[in-house]
Amino acid sequence: MTNALFEPARLGPLDLPNRLVMAPLTRNRAAADGVPLPIMATYYAQRASAGLIIGEASTPNAEGQTYPNITAIHNQAHVAGWRRVTDAVHAAGGRMFLQLQHGGRVGHPATSGLTPVAPSPVPLPETIFTPNGHQEAVVPREMSPDDIRTTIADFAAAARNAVAAGFAGVEVHSANGHLLHQFLAGNTNRRTDAYGGPVGRRIRFVAETVRAVADAIGPERVGVRISPHSTVNGIEEGDTAHIYPALIEALADIGPAYAHIVRAEPEDPVFQEIRRTWTGTLIANPHLPSAAIPADGGLRRATHLLAEGADLIALGRPFLANPDLVHRLRTGAPLNPVRDRYLMYVGGETGYTDYPTLTVAS
Repeated sequence: MTNALFEPARLGPLDLPNRLVMAPLTRNRAAADGVPLPIMATYYAQRASAGLIIGEASTPNAEGQTYPNITAIHNQAHVAGWRRVTDAVHAAGGRMFLQLQHGGRVGHPATSGLTPVAPSPVPLPETIFTPNGHQEAVVPREMSPDDIRTTIADFAAAARNAVAAGFAGVEVHSANGHLLHQFLAGNTNRRTDAYGGPVGRRIRFVAETVRAVADAIGPERVGVRISPHSTVNGIEEGDTAHIYPALIEALADIGPAYAHIVRAEPEDPVFQEIRRTWTGTLIANPHLPSAAIPADGGLRRATHLLAEGADLIALGRPFLANPDLVHRLRTGAPLNPVRDRYLMYVGGETGYTDYPTLTVAS
């Protein structure tokens, strides 16, 4: 029997040769100013057999920078750097979206030169990595209405830049404790204005950002990433079961091409409700409980999620260590392990572009 994971699919303007998506993976290989380096073109082109690559989180403005050597997409040097990457991926037969991420309170002046902003002045409850090592988080500046309007406009401009850089579309990152997620969560959003308080107000910033991006480049070129239940970066949503049905309803009025659920579990009632009500493409990123890559590369969980209603499956670490992951999963070949987790976030070629393919390894 043919596994549906390797069957073609349609996503917005794209025909995908399979249903495997390379999840956005921050790898900290950009220049200090956020410009993608040439080595990144090699890295992504190596993985072009994925049905879709979602490029790593890129900041829409300078305030949004999280860690050192993170990519950005808010000036023409960024566009030119990313164009080298997309050209290489296209030449290798691949398709690529770019994730847009604003860190919000997940940032530090030692990295960006700016005080981070957030829905409320609630600091990250942990240290944060900077060019000077781990430092205590600073209290973010509460965003004013003008800040909110400017940031939404920056996301729209970043989306236009991404298309100019050769991406087929963008993914708006509303997950993992970053700025948009901070607006959704009760412990980080303590506002009393139109963007805080009841769930209907807390989802407003996300919905307005997605609408602005969709207006800029077309909803068929836009996806949204969410992470129900996540506690990453000190997030405590508080009312998860109410947030996401309301958010999905608001997004449905905008019509983005896909919703992307992080750590998706078919048994989760929130996942079930999203699948029941979301009419667009659903990308599920399965929860792989160990830091190590499972022996089957996540194939069993991926197949189960497809059977439970997901349309596409996003995998992260398996793609990181296996440039030819699609072929390995299709043929049942053994997988490369992640050799050194430290090298996931620092360095050059080692632990980045030097993972062998089956041809090289044989």
